[in-house]
Amino acid sequence: MDKALLIDISPPQITSDEDIKARKYELKSLVSTYGKFKILDVWGKKADPDMKLFLRKGLLDEAIVYCREHKITHLVLGNILKPRQIWELSELFREENVIVWDRVDCILNIFSLHAHSSEAKLQIQLAKIRHMGPRIFGMGDELSRQGGGGNTTRGQGETNTEIMKRHLRKEAQHIEKKLEKVRRTKCLHRQNRKRQGKETVALVGYTNAGKSTIMNRVSKKGVEVKDALFQTLDTRIGKMFLPKTFREIFISDTIGFISDLPPQLIAAFQSTLSESIYADLLLHVVDISDERWKDKIDIVDDILNKLEIGDKPQVLVCNKIDMLSSAEKIIREKYIMKEYAKRNPVFVSAHENLNMESLQNIIDEKIPKGHFDSSSCYNS
Repeated sequence: MDKALLIDISPPQITSDEDIKARKYELKSLVSTYGKFKILDVWGKKADPDMKLFLRKGLLDEAIVYCREHKITHLVLGNILKPRQIWELSELFREENVIVWDRVDCILNIFSLHAHSSEAKLQIQLAKIRHMGPRIFGMGDELSRQGGGGNTTRGQGETNTEIMKRHLRKEAQHIEKKLEKVRRTKCLHRQNRKRQGKETVALVGYTNAGKSTIMNRVSKKGVEVKDALFQTLDTRIGKMFLPKTFREIFISDTIGFISDLPPQLIAAFQSTLSESIYADLLLHVVDISDERWKDKIDIVDDILNKLEIGDKPQVLVCNKIDMLSSAEKIIREKYIMKEYAKRNPVFVSAHENLNMESLQNIIDEKIPKGHFDSSSCYNS
């Protein structure tokens, strides 16, 4: 099995030891989700990044020695690097037979493992082009500089770079055309659901908060559930019965969010996220047993704002209450009811099927029969 060394760099002026510990844990969870490495160590460091290699010389030398001694095959950085930085690092570690990934590389490789539909696979291809493209351009420039300095070599390097740019641009346009067809099909499906007189709620939240388990409880959809990040990439639509008013609505589950989710990934997954964009109500699921639950609410809020749906009607679904002690449960419920009252908080355990009826009732109250999002799906 391949061996991995994980390194996460945090700004020294703003990051506490607790934050570093949390970042290390999340990076380890990410790489464990990929599942094809044996993780030998996780280093969390406070440092300003080096402009050229990202890793400062002392840490870089230490990492090289560690990789050599432990026969490391992959160095995974919990940060998003500039194209030039990751290229320079990759070249440096090539001599040690070590492959270098940054945070986006890691997430995209996890996505590739979990993508099943043609839509998800297309979106991943597009995200990879947008992420890898600039890095490839940098390689072309570097190769031209290493060619000896002559005008002919320099010109050939520039030509190669332009060829790569043109190829990637055409490939991205080809994928975008295919995704546009997917978006139009989804538009027609949404219009059909509205013609049936059924409202739609969408599950959103930090990855691994329990959205799929909630989906299974309220819709009997039978979504696969694992204790791992990014288990759901494809949009799933199910039907949910509201016993109070004896009606049926649609519920959708889609990709979970994570901190430092790059803009190009959000943009690439616009088609999948469209079910959330055009839902009548958002169910913001949070793992209330997580020590960083408040931070994760803020992260999801930030992404919803980037999608321009932060002001959409919302229910804060505080999941996994069974994981708290009685005292912790009382303290957190009291705080949430005060600080997040406008979000209609409801406390449940989808795994233990606790208080799910309260969730159904509050959904019933928040989307009265006959209410629909008025946006045209053809603008998606």
